[in-house]
Amino acid sequence: MGEVKTPRQWFLWSIALIYVCAFASIYVQIPGLYGDEGILPVRLQMPKEQRPLLEQESLLCLGPSLGLAPQHTLELMCLLGVALGLGAVLLEPLRDSLIYLCLQALYLSLYNVGGDFLHSEWDVLLLEAGVLAVLVAPLGLLCRHSSYSYHDPVSFWLTRWLFFRLTFCTGVSKLASGDPAWYDLSALSHHLENQMNPTLLAWYIHQLPDWLLRLGAVVVLQSEITVPLVTFFAPIRRLRLFGFYVQLFLQLCYILTGNCSLLNLLSITLSFSLLDDDHFNSNSGPKKKGQEKKPRSYGQALVSYLTLLVELAVYLFILYCSITLFKIQINWEEKTLSSKTSFNQKGFDAFLEVFQELTIWIGVLSFTWEAVSAMLNCVCTRGIASKLWSLLQWAVITAAAAAVFALSVVPYTSMAGMSVSKVLPAVRDTYSAVERYQLVGAYGIQHRLISAEGRPEIILEGSYDGLTWTEMNPMYKPGNVNAVPPIVGPHQPRLEWLMWQAAQRGEDTSPWFTGLIQRLLQGKPEVVSLLQVDEAQYPFSQRPPALIKAKLYNYHFTDPAKDKTHLQNWWRRQYKKEFFPIVNLDDPTLKKLLEESGLKEKFPVQPSSDTPVSQVLSLIRGHVKGISGSLMLSTLLATLAGIFLIKAVFSWALGSRKPRPASADHKPRKPKEPSEMAEKSQAPATSNRGSKKDSNEKKDSERSPRKRK
Repeated sequence: MGEVKTPRQWFLWSIALIYVCAFASIYVQIPGLYGDEGILPVRLQMPKEQRPLLEQESLLCLGPSLGLAPQHTLELMCLLGVALGLGAVLLEPLRDSLIYLCLQALYLSLYNVGGDFLHSEWDVLLLEAGVLAVLVAPLGLLCRHSSYSYHDPVSFWLTRWLFFRLTFCTGVSKLASGDPAWYDLSALSHHLENQMNPTLLAWYIHQLPDWLLRLGAVVVLQSEITVPLVTFFAPIRRLRLFGFYVQLFLQLCYILTGNCSLLNLLSITLSFSLLDDDHFNSNSGPKKKGQEKKPRSYGQALVSYLTLLVELAVYLFILYCSITLFKIQINWEEKTLSSKTSFNQKGFDAFLEVFQELTIWIGVLSFTWEAVSAMLNCVCTRGIASKLWSLLQWAVITAAAAAVFALSVVPYTSMAGMSVSKVLPAVRDTYSAVERYQLVGAYGIQHRLISAEGRPEIILEGSYDGLTWTEMNPMYKPGNVNAVPPIVGPHQPRLEWLMWQAAQRGEDTSPWFTGLIQRLLQGKPEVVSLLQVDEAQYPFSQRPPALIKAKLYNYHFTDPAKDKTHLQNWWRRQYKKEFFPIVNLDDPTLKKLLEESGLKEKFPVQPSSDTPVSQVLSLIRGHVKGISGSLMLSTLLATLAGIFLIKAVFSWALGSRKPRPASADHKPRKPKEPSEMAEKSQAPATSNRGSKKDSNEKKDSERSPRKRK
């Protein structure tokens, strides 16, 4: 693989931008989730005994020493994360290892005290990608310079290994879990309405013919299982580019149909590991006149033709697997395609058992190749001191990368169908010792079965008298059947995500759900803003309800051909069962659940200290109060786009003022150029004379009879 300076910078820039989105999204939701009047007050999770800082799992313990309440401490951590992330996005020198280490520590602190709200797959992925960013980023703030190092491909290789594990495990989990929707290839039609936040485009794609959606399921499985196996670690550059564009297309489809989530952004960011500098520089500009390609030797031409044959063989292999494994047949009369799987779960488990060790050994060989190549580059440096310094850096970075790679094998083998017993005991013990730091994660191990019965949704209803009930529809998930599917991303609404998860599992005794019911009965505006920012859309904005209950419905996208209601409704639903019984604030059932969940208030809330830092935090909170998370992130991203646009305009304006170099056809007309005057001053005196004198001297030299033997 060639040099990776440009994709490495793209990776670091994207990680910084994702940190900005993640911290800003959490900051908006802190009062309703973790505030003193929130669903799960973070002050109730403070440790009873003081421990040393290194033994603490979160920086939240520093709050009392700063005179800050727990809620203000969380807000300060989020604002620091946004500030550091913005600095790294806008200024290249701040894309430093120390900056990413601070971002990682801040987000890990939020993760450890966030409870269920922050324990999603994209949070785990961001933590692992943040660890890799610390290794990939240069240490320029301490060394006062950040030059390209020979060992950078070794650390950057870890991002490709993470991208492979994420993609491959996501695809494998669909079949390893025994989900019948993927085996009969009907999963895509159900997935469009069952995903967390479907978009308006998902409704239109859902109306496509069934055979086309089945073909889409085949494309998804092939893109997530076969394509990573044969392209991600291929020694042929064009195969890696093919894998990159396949994954980019897949993630863009996910974004357009299911809103932009941090998981999609992280997947695109990790896909940069499949690129190199040649891909960015291949179309940098037109070739200059007189720069023709040198003729290739016979050996080079032979290697090129063999490489092309291997590429074609890989593409034909992917096509062959698609046709044989999924029995794709064309019906020319009806102009349709038919497809069905030609294997069962037992056969797929046998395939997975064989490829478990194979993929790990492919990773070992690929990592060894990058490490040896980097070592040879270090050996070839000039000077003994530079050579020793490069080799020392290479040894440290390679050892750290090898340790991370070895630790990642443990969660990778915990995927369904794999055995963790094949991992060395020392590696397993080390993984258990550092597991709390979230250095590596497991992906695809908790695949959610896709139900053909529809999308289960929890609908909260409130009442004043117990006779008339009014629904409390949230902003970011289906509720009202005639509401257009909203645009959410890249904001991550944590409450809606947990309600979506709870509806899938059918759980109604989670601590967070009990806290939600209590705060809605109390009418806390911080929690109400998680459901609806606009008070006109919330039916109990003037007075909280006296009674609350929850029902479970199954939602389906409407079908214009059958329902004839697509002009009015986007959804149709059916009542399934009662999810949470009718309760009020004095209900013994609610009090018992609050006590079991540890949410029973034993002590009154202490007033927060009036320090300058807390005053600034309160002032900032007052400015963003009443703004939805999606609007805030959209404004933030639009501001960043405007800054980059202004920088591009200034760069173009300053560049256009510089004198353009003349072409080769007008060389005699450039005697006044400073660079050429300097070159002419270093030439012999005869070259500084006029053209007429030069021609006379040439004639005299031709007439001279002196010739030396």
